[in-house]
Amino acid sequence: MQFVGLSLSLLGWVLSIITTYLPHWKNRNLDLNEMENWTMGLWQACVIQEEVGRQCEDFESFLALPAELRISRVLMVLSNGLGFLGLLVSGFGLDCSRLAERQQSLKTRMLILGGILFWTSGITAIVPVSWVAHVTVQEFWDEAIPEIVPRWEFGEALFLGWFAGFSLVLGGCLLNCAACSTRAPLASSHYAVAEIQTQGPYLEDGTADPTV
Repeated sequence: MQFVGLSLSLLGWVLSIITTYLPHWKNRNLDLNEMENWTMGLWQACVIQEEVGRQCEDFESFLALPAELRISRVLMVLSNGLGFLGLLVSGFGLDCSRLAERQQSLKTRMLILGGILFWTSGITAIVPVSWVAHVTVQEFWDEAIPEIVPRWEFGEALFLGWFAGFSLVLGGCLLNCAACSTRAPLASSHYAVAEIQTQGPYLEDGTADPTV
């Protein structure tokens, strides 16, 4: 369960980073020119033409962006940072990690903290993606906009962001379940046996047993 949870969280974190920088949050096709497609992300807008290829331009002003794009930038960067911290903390709390081998309670707390960080990272990624999708739907069906004006539609990055967010949430939940199901007495006895084997058999007076 720990391996599956950490793998899902790692996959979600990588996809979240890709979603943050992909310029495909919104797509728009022009009916008058089917050979020209527009895409928009959090950092830049691109136009794709068959003859010229892809041309992208970064947004000049952060404050000039719509509110959903400004806040989405902050939330996605925060999600990536929380996911990175979750990887570090949960990695130290795994059973295969040698850090704090004799302090099983500390490893359990670190694993739970890592799961909470992953869960928070997933929610922080789902919120901006869903917000941009909601605004896109509202603008698409806005009757105040003339029908001749091209409408923005869902881009591939939105679906990637949803998958990344749910992977982080599921991975964090699995890590928390694995940490809560850990049996501290069995683990402590295991480390106690390992310690006795490393120290070797000794007699009560402190001298080594010659029969061993």
